[in-house]
Amino acid sequence: MGLFSFFKKEKDKVNNALGPYVEMNEENCDGLDCQKCVAICPNFSFIVQDDKVQLKEYYTCRNCKKCMAACPNDCITVI
Repeated sequence: MGLFSFFKKEKDKVNNALGPYVEMNEENCDGLDCQKCVAICPNFSFIVQDDKVQLKEYYTCRNCKKCMAACPNDCITVI
């Protein structure tokens, strides 16, 4: 086992890791009136589309949980 095999293992761990899981309760969300999660997200992970707030792609989320703290209706859960 050489030095380069160590770096290969670390690289494999990064590629297989999934990003954070964001779950939204769309029934309680006041997307058009509120949009606090859209405004506070530093990574621009949320978008307003079809009169609802939606997550663009899971990999844009960096798990900072600012959206969860800003949501007045507790519609967002970040795992």
